[in-house]
Amino acid sequence: MPSTVPAPAPAVAPLARIVQGSGPGLLLAHGAGGSARDNWGPLLADLAAHRTVVAPDYPGSGDSPYEPGEPTLDEYADRLVAAADEEGLDTFDLAGFSLGAAVAVRIANRHPRRVRSLLLIAGVAGGSARQSALAELMVGLRDRPAELSELMLTVVLGHSWVDALPADQLAALREGLRSPLPTGFPQQFRLAARTDVRAELASIAVPTLVVGTAEDMLVQPSQHRLLAEGIPGARFVELPSGHLPMVEALPQLREAVLEFVKG
Repeated sequence: MPSTVPAPAPAVAPLARIVQGSGPGLLLAHGAGGSARDNWGPLLADLAAHRTVVAPDYPGSGDSPYEPGEPTLDEYADRLVAAADEEGLDTFDLAGFSLGAAVAVRIANRHPRRVRSLLLIAGVAGGSARQSALAELMVGLRDRPAELSELMLTVVLGHSWVDALPADQLAALREGLRSPLPTGFPQQFRLAARTDVRAELASIAVPTLVVGTAEDMLVQPSQHRLLAEGIPGARFVELPSGHLPMVEALPQLREAVLEFVKG
């Protein structure tokens, strides 16, 4: 007679991570196609001055090896919490950028006793056909780096910042955007395309700061406002940048982030 006991889930390797600082825990979730270092690097010293920072890399990003298959938001959420467990964090403040904001929302709902507060930067809420189509387009262009880099130049970075660049810096930026993509890029952008956390927002019961980016054409400002309007009592701050405020508006972002960690 066949056994009815389910087979154990296959073991997965712990996520690679950056760990810095001391004090209360702060767990960071990066964006699709990024890494802990790429998205949080300019802020790590500031954050580590006040918190024990744990910043994992999703599979196929940073120092975490690629894993086949299509990840889910639940998997990312649980594996980030597992990284917090491995670093001895019982409770933690939680910050998410872009797709990482949706991961943070899912963590707050799946592990509500663990999360003390939320910081959501340029975050994905879901329900945007345009955003989903754009994410799929970027995946489709992953083997055409010249075309993908031009698309990224026009939708990822804010027009005011790009237009103000001297010609030599603009040329260097174009070249930099052709850098090899992380192996997890297609998986993470496909996940972003199908993510929708709007129905989960009303149940969040921790202090929340939402940081919007006014010139964002990758994750539209309406998405950021959905997060702020859907989470009870959330505060909203909007920065004058495209999707990468850590590049385009670092002083203003640093001010908002330090207000969050000191609050």
